[in-house]
Amino acid sequence: MADFSELINGVHRDGDAWTADVSDDWRQGRTLFGGLSGALCLEAAKRGFTDLPPLRSAQFALVGPAAGKITVRPSMLRRGKSTAFVSADLFGEDGLATHATFCFTAPRPSAYNYAIDAMPEIKTPEQSTPFSRKVNFAQHFDNRLAGGNLPFSKAADPTLLLWMRHRDEALVPSPTALVALADAPPPAAQVLFDQQAPVSTMTWAFDFLADDLETDGGWWLIRVSAESVVSGYSSQATTVWSSTGKRVLVGYQNVAVFG
Repeated sequence: MADFSELINGVHRDGDAWTADVSDDWRQGRTLFGGLSGALCLEAAKRGFTDLPPLRSAQFALVGPAAGKITVRPSMLRRGKSTAFVSADLFGEDGLATHATFCFTAPRPSAYNYAIDAMPEIKTPEQSTPFSRKVNFAQHFDNRLAGGNLPFSKAADPTLLLWMRHRDEALVPSPTALVALADAPPPAAQVLFDQQAPVSTMTWAFDFLADDLETDGGWWLIRVSAESVVSGYSSQATTVWSSTGKRVLVGYQNVAVFG
């Protein structure tokens, strides 16, 4: 079993691409866990173009299963004075699995400063209830229920509020690590379920709102909320806060719901 930092440090160059050896403990069914696919795309983009400004936003299309040898090919789409757009295509043994587009931007002076959605007042991670999940990749993360409802509880409000962190003592906070963590919560639609049923992320987009990724004990508060579950698909919003209440990431996912 490979910790996240060990896996990322093992990414190596192969011609114009980057490859990774990923063990089965990072799988979700027949494919890699989607957050890891996104993290590998980001890592390849940063290694392929080493002078990039901070990451501001990303979009992912998870178009197929990622299995076997994993290869990522990054490409510079456009580079300006303060902004760089980079794409990355992740391939498995069956071809293209994930297409990513990243927007990296340098900070710029501004007279405006506005933010909404303060962190909810909730219990600390130590006071919150641990829970486990029956998917391979989940063993790499600590999960504590801080609010909302558990998966398979048939509750009316499909929202989870979780403290989460990597189970990797060697991990240094980074955008790559947070990308993986932000996709680690159970899909919020599973709150409505009365039994286990397959789910699969189709598309995922997020914005980084801060460059400072420090947080106490590696813990991040993550809220996932299904805004719609209809016709076999769920639209889900995600917000991530640091332990000090700084909102650092907001995102949106489209999740296929089978069952």
